[in-house]
Amino acid sequence: MELSEQELVRRQSLQTMRDMGIDPYPAQEYVVTGYSTDIKNNFDEWDGKPVTIAGRLMSKRIMGKASFIELQDSKGRIQCYVSRDDIQTPAPEPDADQLRVESVECRVVESQKLTVEQQMYNVVFKKLLDIGDFIGIEGFVFRTQMGEISVHAKKLTVLAKSLRPLPIVKYKDGVAYDGFNDPEQRYRQRYVDLVVNEGVKDTFLKRATILRTMRKIFDEAGYTEVETPILQQIAGGASARPFITHHNTLDVDMYLRIATELYLKRLIVGGFEGVYEIGRNFRNEGMDRSHNPEFTCMELYVQYKDYNWMMSFTENLLEKIAIAVNGTTKVQIGDHEVDFKAPYRRLPILDAIKEKTGEDLSVMSEDEIRKVAIKYGVEGTDKMGKGKLIDEIFGETCEGTFIQPTFIIDYPVEMSPLTKMHRSKQGMTERFELMVNGKELANAYSELNDPIDQYNRFVEQMKLADKGDDEAMVIDQDFIRALEYGMPPTSGIGIGIDRLAILMTGQASIQEVLLFPTMR
Repeated sequence: MELSEQELVRRQSLQTMRDMGIDPYPAQEYVVTGYSTDIKNNFDEWDGKPVTIAGRLMSKRIMGKASFIELQDSKGRIQCYVSRDDIQTPAPEPDADQLRVESVECRVVESQKLTVEQQMYNVVFKKLLDIGDFIGIEGFVFRTQMGEISVHAKKLTVLAKSLRPLPIVKYKDGVAYDGFNDPEQRYRQRYVDLVVNEGVKDTFLKRATILRTMRKIFDEAGYTEVETPILQQIAGGASARPFITHHNTLDVDMYLRIATELYLKRLIVGGFEGVYEIGRNFRNEGMDRSHNPEFTCMELYVQYKDYNWMMSFTENLLEKIAIAVNGTTKVQIGDHEVDFKAPYRRLPILDAIKEKTGEDLSVMSEDEIRKVAIKYGVEGTDKMGKGKLIDEIFGETCEGTFIQPTFIIDYPVEMSPLTKMHRSKQGMTERFELMVNGKELANAYSELNDPIDQYNRFVEQMKLADKGDDEAMVIDQDFIRALEYGMPPTSGIGIGIDRLAILMTGQASIQEVLLFPTMR
């Protein structure tokens, strides 16, 4: 491995520390008593009080016997004042002779008559510490003459030496214009991105708030969080291409799950009132700004409910999440302000298509619908059934136009093999998709619980597979058997957590809300 000049210098500093008896990677616990933002936000409570902080050294201004540094901890940054006459840098059994080391031009001359601590300041702090190093500081809180809240350092401890220099990021009016800003580099080295680019960490803290709020609402409603298999012998619960792997002991091919639905509904059969799972799904499909091969999805199933109840539950859930994350129901996403305040518009899919295109698909045959699909640029129509054609027409002409949260409801039966037939609209099902900012955010049903109807739907899916639809579902005989034992009326929903995070944080792509997105 070829090292840069800066990396060589840092390794020399590392060895010098070890020669001086200082462990650059100490193993003992370092007890932190305060954090940057807490100190700055509550200065009156901290003023003059002792404190121990720890974090990365992000800047260093040496002015002879005194210096100012900026320390970045897990919550933010704070200035620290380091004086040669005040500082202590611990070393094992300090002795002046130990400090007579000839390296990095810092030999101690006896005539200087400095204390061990002062000599350690000259050697360690001024010469051996680099930007990016982790250090601990014990001292007290004060405000400088310039009015900046700071920590006056009394003792400094090296906690971890950084052997690679951090990229320098420059800002103008709060916007980064130089530094670590290439998207591919940022996603591949997220650990650097989190350190040097403002706002990145905040995005993932908001994502954590989304999940925490969601769990809190479900738990308070009495629903149970569960875990279901990721490795499955049948890729079911959604229409998607799976990843295939092989189980050596069983000598069978298995699939990474594309959805959690069928296992969760088995638990409703087993007697749970409501179950939910927040976990990874895997779909062997395209990658773009709104799709990643592995993604996080939440699925919830509640007995004795229907899709009308689920719409009301969902809009109230998202309203509460928006307030928890941003303090308001309104989120700025690019040029649009999206308001998650309930209630949301409810629009049948065929009405949406007619509203946007003037085409009334409800009175057309499959061949006529196929001609409409071709008219609007849908490809591969010869392999599609009626429901798939309608779905593709909606995607081409309507989906991107729904900016404010809108429930698109009542889908054709061909598009919804796991959904209960509509109670009053022939050929339609009780299903909705929630559209926000031009993308699908959630998919929900009044769940099909008739085992005979469900089996027949699976058979129809297999016919679509024979026509070349590689996303058609296969028959899950064990799931049919579960339904034959009886499943109560149930409503279920799946919400894409990554897309929800995009919306709630105002980001432009899924890569910005995944800590480690899949890269080519």
